[in-house]
Formats: sequence, C-alpha cells, structure tokens
Amino acid sequence: MSISDEFQADIEALPNILQRKYALLRDLDKSLQEIQRQNEQRCEQEIDDMKRGIKSGSITPNSSLLKFSDDALDEQKHAIRIADEKVALAVQVYDLVDTHIQQLDQCLKKFDEDLRREREAIATAGSPPAPENSNVKSGKSGETSNRGRKKTRLATATAAASASASASAAATANSSSMELDIPVDPNEPTYCFCNQVSYGEMVACDNPDCKIEWFHYGCVGLKEQPKGKWYCSDCVGTQRRRKTR
Repeated sequence: MSISDEFQADIEALPNILQRKYALLRDLDKSLQEIQRQNEQRCEQEIDDMKRGIKSGSITPNSSLLKFSDDALDEQKHAIRIADEKVALAVQVYDLVDTHIQQLDQCLKKFDEDLRREREAIATAGSPPAPENSNVKSGKSGETSNRGRKKTRLATATAAASASASASAAATANSSSMELDIPVDPNEPTYCFCNQVSYGEMVACDNPDCKIEWFHYGCVGLKEQPKGKWYCSDCVGTQRRRKTR
C-alpha cells in the first residue's frame, strides 16, 4: 500500500474519531457547568451562614470557622479534575489532526518528487505527450484545444490534494483555487483568473483572442466538461459590449 493509500484510509476514519471525541468533550463540559453551578450555590449559602453567625456573635471575624465546608472544597477539586480532562482531550484532538497534517505533507513531498522525476523523464525523452482534441484538459501534460492552441505544463496537485481537501472540507469546500505547501517551478506558466499553475481539470475559452485562455473548473464554476462552445466571463462581457454598439 502506497503512502497516499494509507493516508486515504486514515483520513476516512478521522471524522468519526473526531466526532466521538467532541461528543465526550461536550459531556465533560456539561458536567463541569453543573458542578460549578452547584458549588456556587453551596458557597453562597455558606457565606450567608457565616454572615448571620458573625451578626449573632456565634462566629468571630477571625475565627477558624470562616472557611468553606469540606463538601464545597471537594466540589471545587472535582471541577478542576474535569477541567483538566477537557484540556487533555483537546490536546489529543489537536495532536490527532496535526499527525494527519504531517502525513499529508509527506504525501505531497513524495508527489512532488514524482512530478520532478516525470519532468526529468520528459526532458530526457525530448518529446511532449500527444495533444488532445478537446478544449478541456487535465493538469498532467501539454494538450491542444479544439482551435489548435497549445500550452505545455505539468500538474501540481491530483489525488493527494483531493485528500487534503476532504480532510478540511468545511474550510476548503468553497475554495476555487488550490494552495499547496510544495515547491513549484518558478518557470512554470500560470493560468486562469487565480493566476496559478495548472492542476486538476481545466477548460479553454473558445474566444481566439482570450488573454487568459485556460481556466480551472472551480474558478469558473464548472463541475464537468461544458457542452458546445464555452467563453469566460471576460470574453462574454466583451462580446455583449460589441453587440450593443
């Protein structure tokens, strides 16, 4: 089993593990709040009893009796123990997530090494991969659109980056670009409105004068290959302005 396969298996089990730990954390918090409420009531009652005893003369202000009862002190100690358990559980959750982040870093480093070796192999072979007759291309090789325009570039993320996205789905589900902590060739061309290197599936604008030409699916709100001709928002706006003149 490869590192990415192991990470995929671990990340699929992570949500259930976190859910159980968060449920336990909520239970501890409810118990702590109840004990604190009872202890506050007990301490307030004992303070009132002390005040009445001082007024009646049965207790002097410097008396050794001016202290909380053993029951009140035990409740306070119990509350401290529960609070310590909450802290320990929170640390466990943090360490668990941090471990998965480190595993993801290892997957991305290995993936980057594979990409580097692939670039070297392509450079040694001296011939680029065969073009595709489509205006849609993935982020792994150089392809040609249906107008013959050609751009050569290599992907900077695939399945490993998808695993990263599912690990932090709530934070990255609405993201239209992908930022990775792996080095990117500074000479590699950038595309799309996000001005990033190619990755995943991309679509080409059918306007031959389009200044950008290639776009990531997520950046233009696409989930699958568009049917017929497709134009980016800039080119659509340009065409509309021409028609109104």
